[in-house]
Amino acid sequence: MPAVEYTSIPAVRPAHYAGSWYPGDAAALRRSIEGYLAHARPIALPGPALALVSPHPGHQFGGPIAAQAFAQVRSQAVRCVVLLGPLHRLIRGSALGDFMVPREQSYATPLGRIPLDVDFITALSQRVPLTFVQGDQEHSLEIELPFLQVALPAFRLVPIMMGANISDPDTPAALERLAAGLAGLADEGTLFVSSTDLSHLDDYHEVVRVDRRMVELVEAFDIPALVKALAWGEVYACGATGLVAALRAAQLRGASGARVLSYMNSGDVTGDRTPGNYTVGYMAVAAY
Repeated sequence: MPAVEYTSIPAVRPAHYAGSWYPGDAAALRRSIEGYLAHARPIALPGPALALVSPHPGHQFGGPIAAQAFAQVRSQAVRCVVLLGPLHRLIRGSALGDFMVPREQSYATPLGRIPLDVDFITALSQRVPLTFVQGDQEHSLEIELPFLQVALPAFRLVPIMMGANISDPDTPAALERLAAGLAGLADEGTLFVSSTDLSHLDDYHEVVRVDRRMVELVEAFDIPALVKALAWGEVYACGATGLVAALRAAQLRGASGARVLSYMNSGDVTGDRTPGNYTVGYMAVAAY
């Protein structure tokens, strides 16, 4: 498979959601993230975090949960972040695929530019079919970046937008190949991050019930059981394929367990738990 050619591609993928989903001013954004992280207390784990799971709503909804995830890695020497999130929006002029990577060479936020790990991406493209796209406006990846920029001193990024459907019978094998490719290229400075929200339902109590089962499955760290539950609709995650790939890659790298660090939903944030009110679940996870 030929390597992607980066030399003729515009250098920067702009911050589309700065000023709306999170503060657009650099100083205000840093204060906001530091405030969330200050209220998040790292939880003692048996080993270093190899993978994290974080939600992707606007920071006013998901900030406290995201901070609980990223607080776990503030003392770790992370040099490369593999960030996996679902594709919510079509990308004009680009063919879509199961695993999509931007052609741009860096991401911008108000806090600065994050370079892509072009060597890692090129090597991954030799192991797993990747679709290279340009001009995406996907929020599930962008929303995590300011947390990573504040939590980590410097890192390179491998952003992957997941187009595969967890209920497709071919998807589990494709995710296994992706996880194996990621694990094979990773080293002790690599962190896998899954960006996902959980249940989206018009009933607060049903969201709590369904997401409670998700928490059980994640903490059991039984990836085949998690895949089956997601495919059958027993549990829901809008970033289901990224969740599975990140946890499985961590498992292949030696992770022996996963801990749900925090859970909340949008009804808890707003205080509106009225029956019939649209509610979305959020969780923070570390695989160690």
